[in-house]
Amino acid sequence: MPQAVTNVFQRIGRVIAGFSLAQRTIAIIGVAVLALGIVALSSWLTRPTYTPLFSGMSASDANAVVEQLRSSSVPYELADGGATVLVPEKDVYDQRLAAASAGLPGASSGGYSLLDKMGVTTSEFQQSVTFKRAIEGELAATISSIKGVTAASVQLAIPEESVFVSETVDPTASVFVETSGNSTLSPKQVEAIVHLTSAAVSGMKPENVAVVDQSGQTLSAAGVGTTGGIDQQASDYEARVTANVQQMLDTVVGPGNAKVTVVAEIDHSVNERVEETYTPAEGAPPLTEQTRTDTQNGSSSNAGVLGPDNIAVPSAGGDGTSESTETSKTNAVNKSTQSTSTPAGSLLRQSVSVAVDAGAGGDLSTAQLSDLVETAAGIDTDRGDSIAVELVAFNQTSSEAAQAALQAAKDAEGAERQAALLNTVIIAAAIAIPLLAGLAALIMRARRRRGADTEFEELFGARPPALSALDAGATAAIDQAPTTPLAFLETTPDPEPEPDPEPAQVSLERRRAEIDSLTRQDPKRTADLLRTLIDDRQQV
Repeated sequence: MPQAVTNVFQRIGRVIAGFSLAQRTIAIIGVAVLALGIVALSSWLTRPTYTPLFSGMSASDANAVVEQLRSSSVPYELADGGATVLVPEKDVYDQRLAAASAGLPGASSGGYSLLDKMGVTTSEFQQSVTFKRAIEGELAATISSIKGVTAASVQLAIPEESVFVSETVDPTASVFVETSGNSTLSPKQVEAIVHLTSAAVSGMKPENVAVVDQSGQTLSAAGVGTTGGIDQQASDYEARVTANVQQMLDTVVGPGNAKVTVVAEIDHSVNERVEETYTPAEGAPPLTEQTRTDTQNGSSSNAGVLGPDNIAVPSAGGDGTSESTETSKTNAVNKSTQSTSTPAGSLLRQSVSVAVDAGAGGDLSTAQLSDLVETAAGIDTDRGDSIAVELVAFNQTSSEAAQAALQAAKDAEGAERQAALLNTVIIAAAIAIPLLAGLAALIMRARRRRGADTEFEELFGARPPALSALDAGATAAIDQAPTTPLAFLETTPDPEPEPDPEPAQVSLERRRAEIDSLTRQDPKRTADLLRTLIDDRQQV
């Protein structure tokens, strides 16, 4: 090994050997943390990037793909509830080719692929049933691709065609969807499923499609549509009107001082009305015109009137002519036909009842409040709507109890947060205080050692050979080192002055004089400095 490297290691060894117990503990902890950080960083940097191999697979296909990856010893991860398989990015294309060669994922057994298996001897009934199954499979696959839908099943009820119009029956469909997790489909998604299904079958109306999810909730009822039924329509209308009136009253009398109840009656029947209107066509010639004239010529005598005793009174005779004319015209007319279909769910009537706290009503009268509520709720008296507004004294016991319970819950939550924060602070302090105390002790010890060295040098000049031997680890040199008597310990009389001392000797004499003066003024401090310096050197 080169000498330079050996010197570096020896120097490091000497530095470590000079560490105290606390310094060695901190150094070991630091090295361990650094090693763990290096391992974690290298693990994160060398972790492969995973890319989807296949997504949207069924459970059976995902299981087959996972078995294929295990046999190939390729790491993988599952996502989207097992419907997506992730593999390292470098292995994506190789594993796709390997899965394709193994026939994975399996081809769908439904859809129009069923028609490929039909032979020439297939009966007409088998053809119709297979065609219906193919449409059901294609619809199920399409619905399953909607976001939030993991699986779908479609059942179609297509009646046989009939030459009799009166016997025509509309086709219907039922759709079962399974959503991911506990999520539910939005109304727009349900409407999209309904229209997608109805458009795939000739003659199917959207209201004849029923949609149900895995929890048994009816998302679209047959004959009603995607609104969720008449009861749901009534509930939505009542909630909307209640919110409008409540918002207005909260602004007028203050929040919590009014209670609104709305009851709506919804028509469950479907009404169809056909209205035909005929109007004359002005300026148009008649379509047909027919005139008939009858003329009669000849003599006639007027019969007499029977007189008394049945004696006829003679009448005068004369010639008579009669003529009659009859005209028939067929005129052009305008015909207007208007067909109106009213689905179920129209509002028949509604009733609104409002109770206002008498203490919060102020100078407002019942008539004023009734006018406000009538306008906000859209009351129509011709339709049979009714409204009732009363000023009453509210019972505040339950509200006060609820407010007290809410405040207690808030206080308890705040106390829990404070307790959690206090526990965190205590744990952090329990960890930080010993570390800070150890660090402060090391710093103070280092400063103390440097201060002792400085004061010793200021007091006694150069370090004695015995202390230098302690620094080098040579304890045996202490006994062999010559001793130098200190100036302040000598009791002999002052020597005679020597002529012209050298500058170094003058400086040494001045320092010894200062030491002598300090020793005489503060002997305790001098002893403490010597004791501290000797204790530090003995620990080394």
